[in-house]
Amino acid sequence: MEKLGGKEKRMLIRIIVALVMFAAVFASDLIFGLDTVFEGKFSWLFPFALYLVVYITIGYDVLRKAALNVLHGQIFDENFLMCVATLGAFALAIYRGVRGIGTDGFEEGCAVLLFYQVGEWFQRYATGRSRKSISSLMDIRPDYASVKRNGEVVTVDPSEVEIGEIIVVDPGEKIPLDGKIISGRSTLDTKALTGESLPRDAQEGEEVLSGCVNLTSQLEIEVEKEFHDSTVSKILDLVENASDAKSKAENFITVFAKYYTPIVIAAAVLLAVIPGIVTGEWSVWVYRALSFLVVSCPCALVISIPLTFFCGIGAASKRGILVKGSNYLEKLNGANIFVFDKTGTLTKGNFALASVNPPQKKDEILKLAATCERDSIHPIARSIIECYGGKTEDGYVLTNVAGEGVKAVKGDDVIVCGNEKLMTTEKIEFVKENASGTVVYVAHNGKFEGSLLFADEIKSGSKEVVSALNDMGCKTVMLTGDNESIAKDVADKLGVCEYKASLMPQDKVNKVEKMLADKKAKDVLCFVGDGINDAPVLMRSDIGIAMGGVGSDAAIEASDVVLMYDDLRAIPLAKRIAAKTMKIVRENIIFSLVVKAGILVLSALGLANMWVAVFGDVGVAVLAIINAMRANSVRDERTNSKRKKS
Repeated sequence: MEKLGGKEKRMLIRIIVALVMFAAVFASDLIFGLDTVFEGKFSWLFPFALYLVVYITIGYDVLRKAALNVLHGQIFDENFLMCVATLGAFALAIYRGVRGIGTDGFEEGCAVLLFYQVGEWFQRYATGRSRKSISSLMDIRPDYASVKRNGEVVTVDPSEVEIGEIIVVDPGEKIPLDGKIISGRSTLDTKALTGESLPRDAQEGEEVLSGCVNLTSQLEIEVEKEFHDSTVSKILDLVENASDAKSKAENFITVFAKYYTPIVIAAAVLLAVIPGIVTGEWSVWVYRALSFLVVSCPCALVISIPLTFFCGIGAASKRGILVKGSNYLEKLNGANIFVFDKTGTLTKGNFALASVNPPQKKDEILKLAATCERDSIHPIARSIIECYGGKTEDGYVLTNVAGEGVKAVKGDDVIVCGNEKLMTTEKIEFVKENASGTVVYVAHNGKFEGSLLFADEIKSGSKEVVSALNDMGCKTVMLTGDNESIAKDVADKLGVCEYKASLMPQDKVNKVEKMLADKKAKDVLCFVGDGINDAPVLMRSDIGIAMGGVGSDAAIEASDVVLMYDDLRAIPLAKRIAAKTMKIVRENIIFSLVVKAGILVLSALGLANMWVAVFGDVGVAVLAIINAMRANSVRDERTNSKRKKS
């Protein structure tokens, strides 16, 4: 068992002490008959005093809560029901004792409170265990910032640091604010922030996020965001408020308990009064009414349903998936349409060299292209330089031909590098590349040398995720601004059900609007984007899922689910967590209502005593709580695949 907190430990000790006391008194009562130890009409006072000590030991806080709630007008809660049932059992036992017909009831009153507290302890333990999944993420909160002021380093609260100030982060310290490294090179532990176990290197000029831990060397960082706008602050705010947005199931339970409790109290009163008047057997019917009250307590539902969602949100958080509320977890279970942005989500958004034609002249073609593109900042030009990796010749005069390419001239030596238009302009015969992607043609002194094909790299796991969602019966759609040829090629490789090409940002919103209008009432549409350019679509969809959302204000603010690191496999995992959570919610609702209804009927008919009623209340609640904790046990297949690779 995990280490217990102070309150849990004290409560467990009190339960054990009360249980030992109860066992001793109850055993003595069974063996010796405590009401026969002393003679006379007040002999019932001896067992009453012993059981009262046990009752106060285990239930003083329940009595106090019930009294305070009554004073504040909050009458119909589980504390009130427990007090009425247990004090009623004691009153009934006293009534029987005074009449000389036994003292049955003291032990049942104590047992009800004892087992109720056992159920409460299980609920606190389960909640605490689930909270640890989230509290590990809350450890990213920085306690202080060391900032350079007036030639010295002073320690201040992170909220007191302004944009442009220089903070110093020593090895072992958390980075308190977002900024750019201006001095130093180190290794950063980003696990608490992104879920990635491998540390990453950071050097001068790179941006770093608050919440990361500096591991190896001192860093000086220029602050770019105030604390309330920093990554760590936004994530903490998201996590802390995750329980505010309630699911339909939770709202149902809240409304159910509001009307259910007064109804069962009224029913218990009628069960005691009407048959009591008819038969005159008041003690029999009051006892049945008290048993009815005990089993009617809605603890199993009121506790286990929110706890199940809390466990589900905690399980997702532990795996780097931030869900803004249980309502989104509930929606995610029913999600059956997944719309993906292509660039930056399904693909890496870079230009990787896919092929060189003819392949035997690869080095020569790359060298010529690199000579032309060496001063360009275009992404394709940088990819050419990186792929070549060698030293280019100097002395060429580079001329940029707008919309066509680059021309490099050194005396009579002329290199041409660009698209079809440039080849046509220079009147160079070339072999057209028909493959999907961006093509760069290269010619040297009027002779065509070959072509380079660049394509946006598909992210690792994209095909696996699309396949998994398709297998779940979901419809997968890809939206992209790329042309038809590129879009079709990527769609075919990934296996998406449908794609839309040549879309402007506003077109994506229109497409999602149309899909929302055309979908069935029970359909749930999720849009998955990078959270930067896709904020309008993320907000408009039923569920907005931001990929790689760390550091993106738009991701955290516009989306309903934030994936802390850039791994698409978190989407099927999130759906499995949501499915298991909702399955447990349904199990707990059905199990609790069926068992309680059965025991309520048996109690009213006199076929179930208060011991059975205790099981109907506390036993069902404990079983429901234990079942709720299963929401934490969803298997993360990403971890298993990482282990296999390593």
